[in-house]
Amino acid sequence: MSLGGKVALVTGASSGIGEAAALALAAAGAAVAVSGRRRERLDALVAKIEAAGGRALALPGDVAVEADATRSVEDTVAQLGRIDILINSAGVNEAGGVESLTLDQWRRVIDINLYGTLYTCKAAVPHMKAQGAGDIVNISSTSGRRAAGLFGPYSTSKFGVTGLTEGLRQEVGQAGIRVSIIEPGATESEIADSITDPTWRDAIKAHVSKDGVMKTSDIADAILFIVGLPRRANVSTILIRPTIDTAAM
Repeated sequence: MSLGGKVALVTGASSGIGEAAALALAAAGAAVAVSGRRRERLDALVAKIEAAGGRALALPGDVAVEADATRSVEDTVAQLGRIDILINSAGVNEAGGVESLTLDQWRRVIDINLYGTLYTCKAAVPHMKAQGAGDIVNISSTSGRRAAGLFGPYSTSKFGVTGLTEGLRQEVGQAGIRVSIIEPGATESEIADSITDPTWRDAIKAHVSKDGVMKTSDIADAILFIVGLPRRANVSTILIRPTIDTAAM
């Protein structure tokens, strides 16, 4: 598959699934804009892509801030000419529920995971409509289809991403824009770093580093599958889990 001539924007690209997605899209020929809060990591990722012969652009910012999220889309179009693919991968986790967490902790997770996704989608859709085509892939979680009481804000945000994705798919499909959601199970990443409770932070770190968990490249491959299909086909949902039941390990 070749994505030559395509332009992609990947949020949350400073680590994890976002970083893997950016590398995979660039390897397939797309020019890639990478967004995230850690400028030094974005610069290193851009250097890696360019060293392999690709084209990349670092766009540091916080998707939880509407102006930053919108600017990432506008800067992608301004500097790379268009936006064909939007991967919403920025995300954080938090351990706790209604009683144990402050509202500020709830807002932080929902602002990044849900509103950050909404902001970039809203900014990207007019450009994709003008082009007559586009792909939006939102990264969710298995926690977006089964409530996780121990991770209340995370599960709530991911349920919201599910609703946002399906509603947007119905809204813009007639304009040639495909909208998809990927729901990964346990995947090796830095998602635990955002958890403030040290006990749960260590527990989730251990969970996503067990033998048998998926690699971020596995999710990147699923993204390539989605965007590589004929335009008539829209994979609306991919639920992807480790072959081995990591919960039983």
